[in-house]
Order: sequence, then structure tokens, then C-alpha cells
Amino acid sequence: QVQLVESGGGLVQAGGSLTLSCAASGRTFSINTMGWFRQAPGKERESVARISWSTGNTYTTDSVKGRFTISRDNAKNTGYLQMHNVKPEDTAVYYCAARPTTYGNYPYWGQGTQVTVSF
Repeated sequence: QVQLVESGGGLVQAGGSLTLSCAASGRTFSINTMGWFRQAPGKERESVARISWSTGNTYTTDSVKGRFTISRDNAKNTGYLQMHNVKPEDTAVYYCAARPTTYGNYPYWGQGTQVTVSF
């Protein structure tokens, strides 16, 4: 099992920056990919970014490309989502997730952290 705990959410003004952290514990050696997802009120959960735990290769969805950066610190077993030039439409609960495979579903999820962007 892998346990994930997000932190760093909060209230930020449009145009500002925020960094989310995802601390992993348990069988962290089994992590292949870590992803960040978000869910806004009344909307479906969407994938924001993902990173290969071993290679550091990343993917970022078009809506946040150039504004959000995913990274990880293997020594700390922690993933990060740096958010810059945030917009009100970025308001959502952000979740980190992990999977032991390159593709497929994520079996491990954090509890989520709220990000609210004000005008």
C-alpha cells in the first residue's frame, strides 16, 4: 500500500502562485507514476499532470501547460505541483494519485486539498 498526503492548498489571487505537495509513504518503491488531478464543483475530475517516478518524464494537460509544473523529489518521496499565473477556473479540489504501472488506473489517492482562486 502507498499512502498519499497533499498539502499546500489555500486561497490565492488570480495571477498568483501556489505549490502543492504530495508526500508518499508505505511501499513507495512501487510507485511508477504520480499524477495530479482536480475536481471543480459540478464538474468531473480531470487529469492535470503526471510524472514518471524513475525518469522524471512529465505530461501536462493543455489547459495548464506553461503555467503548472509537476516535479518530484525521490529522496523525500514527495511530488509537487507548482502553479503559476493561476486563474479563477483553476479553483478545485486537487488530488495526487500514484500507480505502480506506466499506464492504467491509479489505485492510491490522497485526501485532496482545496485551491481557491479569487478575482
